Amino acid sequence: MLSVIWTVFLCMALLCGAVTGRLAEVTAAVPTGAAEAITLAISITGLMCFWSGVMELLQASGLAERLSRLMAPVLRPLFGSASQDKQAMEAVSANVTANLLGLSNAATPLGLRASERLYVLAGRSGAPDTVLTLIVLNATSIQLIPSTVAAVRAACGAHAPFDIMLPVWGASAASVAAVLLSSKLLRPFFPDGE
Repeated sequence: MLSVIWTVFLCMALLCGAVTGRLAEVTAAVPTGAAEAITLAISITGLMCFWSGVMELLQASGLAERLSRLMAPVLRPLFGSASQDKQAMEAVSANVTANLLGLSNAATPLGLRASERLYVLAGRSGAPDTVLTLIVLNATSIQLIPSTVAAVRAACGAHAPFDIMLPVWGASAASVAAVLLSSKLLRPFFPDGE
């Protein structure tokens, strides 16, 4: 699907360049943009490796279990009976923690691990409520430290890459609240298994 989307974008850029008489500028931007993308990816890689390592240390040191207990009052109402499973809640807590730190790349494998455990607990395939709740939390996630965005801003030359903290806090809190509220309000219209 992504290859289709990128092909459409490329065709649209070439078409717009041809229509506006700026096709030479569009084609010249391709190698420049590719080089900048690689530079940006390399500059972000170090930060992502660091935070992924921090998440692994949290799990190996037992802090993930402590975080799970700390987050239990917030997560228990969201995950119902699955919150009684220690392994599931540690994985969910690790995912939520990674998202709180703005580590979307580190949160993905943790989220997959958590969803796998939640599927096992649900005892079926399909879309159990607990897995959907995890997906919602993972997709909208409150970010206390927007590490990835700050790394991108720093790589692009921002002098104060973390000056976006207040808007990020507000937007992420609002998105989590809106989606959780919507999922609870709309749940009666979608019976289990549909």
